Amino acid sequence: MNIKEAKQEISHTLKAYLEKDELGNYCYALVRQRPILLMGPPGIGKTAIMEQVAKENQVGLVSYTITHHTRQSAIGLPRIREKLYDGKPMSVTEYTMSEIIDSVYACMEKTGKKEGILFIDEINCASETLAPTMLQFLQNKTFGSHKVPDGWMIVAAGNPPEYNKSVREFDIVTLDRVRKIDIEADCDIWMEYAWKHQVHGAILSYLNIRKEDFYRVENTVDGKFFVTARGWEDLSELLKSYERLDIPVSNQLVIQFLQQEEVAGRFTAYYQLYTKYGQDYGISAILDDSLSKEDREQKLDLAKAGGFEERFTVTGLLLDALNGRFEICAEWEKQIHMLYVALKFWKNYQPEQNTTDSLTEFIQERKNQRQVRQDAGMLTVQEAKREHWLIRQLETYEQRLKEAHIRNREEGFTRIKAWFAEEVEARNAIGAKSGDALKCGFAFLEEAFGDGQEMVLFVTELSKNERIMEYVSSHGCEPYFRYSDRLLYRRRQEELQKDCEELSADQK
Repeated sequence: MNIKEAKQEISHTLKAYLEKDELGNYCYALVRQRPILLMGPPGIGKTAIMEQVAKENQVGLVSYTITHHTRQSAIGLPRIREKLYDGKPMSVTEYTMSEIIDSVYACMEKTGKKEGILFIDEINCASETLAPTMLQFLQNKTFGSHKVPDGWMIVAAGNPPEYNKSVREFDIVTLDRVRKIDIEADCDIWMEYAWKHQVHGAILSYLNIRKEDFYRVENTVDGKFFVTARGWEDLSELLKSYERLDIPVSNQLVIQFLQQEEVAGRFTAYYQLYTKYGQDYGISAILDDSLSKEDREQKLDLAKAGGFEERFTVTGLLLDALNGRFEICAEWEKQIHMLYVALKFWKNYQPEQNTTDSLTEFIQERKNQRQVRQDAGMLTVQEAKREHWLIRQLETYEQRLKEAHIRNREEGFTRIKAWFAEEVEARNAIGAKSGDALKCGFAFLEEAFGDGQEMVLFVTELSKNERIMEYVSSHGCEPYFRYSDRLLYRRRQEELQKDCEELSADQK
């Protein structure tokens, strides 16, 4: 199973476990709610999908790496208590609250979410003294004498023994009480995630050419050498940062993330080419259709004469530039929607007030809510930026009303409604410009390479891009539909030819 399928399975399981009847009781018997055990190579995104599932289902998430814990922190510290048995006082040992269970309750209190996911990573690498506790946890959903609260699904993750010598095998009794999901590294599935999360274009372009370098783990006499999905994503962030700061990228830097010398060397060389080709071709000018006729012909000749790697790199540069433009469109869309919802709410806010003072009070309340959510850790960095933009926009409207000497609430709302319409019009213009850029990308590739493998790559990667596909489904894009239909027909022909060849071989 790939990581995308695993994420879907976890989400479905969470919904099944949390389903309630009309009386508010869980429909799925708690004793039958098996923990999920994810087994797969390190760095393929097991922790990342837990964060995504929790966010998409609006539940809490508590994550622990069990190798960081001792037996005492997992089950609590012992303490002596006096109890009466048959009228006789006896000293008995009890345990304080497990740190892990305490974190679940703390999450519930901090976020207000009474249901969630308790995620325990590297569970099969627990220390010898902690191993029995982990088995008890999977079998009975308890740490020591403390039970995981109802409404919290348990997910554990571990690495197969070929990746970690310290792993412990689970016995049949334990495996018979969990749902074991084996996960494999899948470059194509990760690429879908990578487009959505703005992974650096050089990495996406490189992996389209060399998928075999996506994930590698080697144990040799000289040591361990590995390349993981986590390494690519972390390298992406550093590349973006170094580019903003105009700091050169060296092979010594890359190998800190891609810890396999050959892969690091190949990517470093490719990154330098990617950067140079981006300058040589002037990708933004191609997408804006702002090149002179002579310059355009020069770029086309350059592309036609290029080798395999250069042609695929140009395609990757176009894809990355388009992804950035449609990311801006998608973010603008979210901001406009937030503004629309806020203005709609303000329209009915404190209806007894007939002046625009209600807008001032509404803005202040929104600021207070933002602060509370930030303090509770309920806002991501991107969500905090959107909230900041929204408040700034509302304050701009407030200032413009004051400058226009408008105090009447109804008149103020009418004026703001007109300003909002201008914002929507500007958003639509940005979307249309991005749509034109997409058509320009198709036109350049068509003139340079026709419907060859570069166009196959272009259409295939566009189809993985959620933001671009949302635009195409809403506004259309004739070249995309034309080439996707043509490529689909070609695939069907190839499949039919393959079936015919297999049939002929069988008859012989």
